[in-house]
Amino acid sequence: MHGEGKPRNENFNGRVTRRSFLSQIGAAGVTVSAAPLVARAQSAAPVPTASSRATERIENAIPITLSVNGKSARVEVDPRTTLLDALRETLSLTGTKKGCDHGQCGACTVHVNGRRINSCLTLAIMHEGDSITTIEGLGEPDNLHPMQASFVEHDGYQCGYCTSGQIMSAVALLKEPCGPGDADVKELMSGNICRCGAYPNIVAAIQHVRQRA
Repeated sequence: MHGEGKPRNENFNGRVTRRSFLSQIGAAGVTVSAAPLVARAQSAAPVPTASSRATERIENAIPITLSVNGKSARVEVDPRTTLLDALRETLSLTGTKKGCDHGQCGACTVHVNGRRINSCLTLAIMHEGDSITTIEGLGEPDNLHPMQASFVEHDGYQCGYCTSGQIMSAVALLKEPCGPGDADVKELMSGNICRCGAYPNIVAAIQHVRQRA
């Protein structure tokens, strides 16, 4: 067969094929583009590892003791550090989520001395000596809090990002004055936003626990 065995990208009779030309141009472009990037990467300062960041001293840090989930933790924080950031960044309790960081979505809800608060709106240094409870202290995977179990049973979550805040608010609601109807529950849960729109299931989960209680 005519031309059998000849690679398609080779030149024929001294002519440059369109494919071989584009391949050569592409290879040259990658080489030229990559050279400065490689040089900059080699000269860049090394990225701090997690262990090195943990040992870094915080300028103007204040030592405080936080009581979280029944355990005391001695930490050093910047005076401007929110309780939310102290929980997530310093104590690695990442179940408490950072959503809007403006107290509007409720994803960061925790309990302080039995009352629910938005942890993004308060400073960590204000809560030395307080009893703080996060979602990690509410139940265990093999021993769920009734509200956690009810959320699972009623499919009260979709993406799950707001779920920890929803559950923390729902547990606090059990001890707050609240009428019997779904509308009463919706009113008391209005500070927690679910962007997936799982509100009917969330209300059903809360009502289920309230009826059993």
